[in-house]
Amino acid sequence: MTKFRILTLNNISHQALLRFTPARYAVGKHIEHPDAILLRSNDMHAMTIPATVKAIGRAGTGTNNIPVGAMSDRGVPVFNAPGANANAVRELVLAALLIGARNLVPALRFVGELPRDASDFEARVEEGKKQFAGIELPYRTLGIVGLGAIGALVADTALKLGMKVVGYDPEITVDAAWRLQSAVRKAQSIDEVLKQADFVTLHVPLVAATRGLIDAKRLAMMKPGAVLLNFARDAIVDEAAVVEALRADRLKAYLTDFPSPMLSGVRGVIALPHLGASTSEAEENCAVMVVEQLREFLENGGISNAVNFPHVEMARESAYRIGIANANVPNMLGQISTAMANAGLNIHNMLNKSRGEMAYTMVDVDSPVAQSVIDAIAAINGVLSVRSIPVEQEATEPARSEVPVR
Repeated sequence: MTKFRILTLNNISHQALLRFTPARYAVGKHIEHPDAILLRSNDMHAMTIPATVKAIGRAGTGTNNIPVGAMSDRGVPVFNAPGANANAVRELVLAALLIGARNLVPALRFVGELPRDASDFEARVEEGKKQFAGIELPYRTLGIVGLGAIGALVADTALKLGMKVVGYDPEITVDAAWRLQSAVRKAQSIDEVLKQADFVTLHVPLVAATRGLIDAKRLAMMKPGAVLLNFARDAIVDEAAVVEALRADRLKAYLTDFPSPMLSGVRGVIALPHLGASTSEAEENCAVMVVEQLREFLENGGISNAVNFPHVEMARESAYRIGIANANVPNMLGQISTAMANAGLNIHNMLNKSRGEMAYTMVDVDSPVAQSVIDAIAAINGVLSVRSIPVEQEATEPARSEVPVR
């Protein structure tokens, strides 16, 4: 039986790691020549990633700590776990809404600073509480930018609290749209959301288009005294512009999961230490999800929730399968088919999917695939990586046929 080698770069949920059956997997922090890397927050940008690596799994949502572009060039899928920590983040956003509405943090600080031995302790409490009077959430408007798994859960919670909800997501999927309650009003732009909302919460990934998404111009569009919540990624918000808006009293508060020196000590800023997915349930859910994705890819070649590859799922119809990562260019399938036909292989089933410049092809054939066939496919211009994926292979046989192409 083929044994895959998994290198872990962080502490991963024990329950998730148990899904790597010992008969098929060797897992640990000191694995050499790994087939895959499993991590959480470890920064891989300065790391020399072994040529043997065929997949990377991030037990979380963001992949900024992984050189995704370089991995795409090598034909290596990078998996993440979207939605696995959605409830944990939803609960934290709910807490932030209540903190922002009821001024809880400055109120707690006020009580904590009262002298314990003061004879007028109770009188000071009664006198001081006036400055922390807040607002209630029902009938207030929550604006949500990003209506994926987390945004949809936040919307549902806000509606149950009696809030009005307006959301915007230009790339909303069909599944995400179905998850939304009909009471969520869909805006036509981010600006429309900002102009209407008493509270704005951000739930978009950090990509080129969202970096600095909330800048000085957009902050100026918000209602005076509005509250901004950022539990997505720090760079989505222009921190300097937020500080200026807070100091000018245009923004009441900024609640974020991303502290920084620029925000430290600024009145109106409530920064938490990256608590979004810091629950035992979320960590386990994320790890289990990405472990199953890595197993499916290594054992069957299937791809789901890869940030740089298309979704590819094909039922096994043969014991012999080939997985090919290639550039999305014309005549690729023809060249792959020709290489197989020249070797006398009969194609039982074939599936090709693309995502932008990346494509992935799975082929089931009726007989074993010789190394010469793998080499011939690897030599095709535009092929990034290719490997044979038999159902199982005896440990006494030669190593699996696989050719990473640079």
